[in-house]
Amino acid sequence: MNCGRLTVIMMVILFSVSTYAANVFLDAPNDQPVFAKFRGMEWRDDIGEQDIPLTARAVTTRMAKMPWGAIFKVKFTDLKSRAVKPREIRPDYFIVTDNRIVLLNEEDNDAAAKKISALDKPPDSEPNDIYGITTGSFEHQEGEWKTTIKLKGDLCLYEASHPSGHFKKIVWQKGVGLVEYASGYGARADGYRLKREVRSRKQ
Repeated sequence: MNCGRLTVIMMVILFSVSTYAANVFLDAPNDQPVFAKFRGMEWRDDIGEQDIPLTARAVTTRMAKMPWGAIFKVKFTDLKSRAVKPREIRPDYFIVTDNRIVLLNEEDNDAAAKKISALDKPPDSEPNDIYGITTGSFEHQEGEWKTTIKLKGDLCLYEASHPSGHFKKIVWQKGVGLVEYASGYGARADGYRLKREVRSRKQ
């Protein structure tokens, strides 16, 4: 094998391993946190019949970058409303490849993220952990939970619902990231809807 052919083969191997096309719905140029303001409403049995305003700040951080993708953490901080009991939203961790956004749902997500970042390919994912796609559409039924993911213009809409009234909705926007986050339990027993403020895109 001559040197020229060997060089070409090595370049092809390197290109196939290291090339990762960033996900259009969730990406970051570096590991610096990205902040965005969210505003919406919340409800709960102890609040009363009327929804009350809720504000929060979302912090999106790229925790790791691999040849095949990246791992992101999305955390809501500074949640404010006039409810007596402060609302808490558990941080979400996502394994992101060029065509999927997958929820990392382990007991210790920080430790799991560290292990996954050392892998040479994305880990296998369960259908109910898929939270975003870049092409086509997705539907999954697990028990009475039904999940659909659709693309609409520059948006990716994730919606999961249960006949009891439980639901979760997440909306991603191309070049922006998370723009809507909502969750609820039972027949309006507890829940919230938060939407990203438009001016926060440049933050």
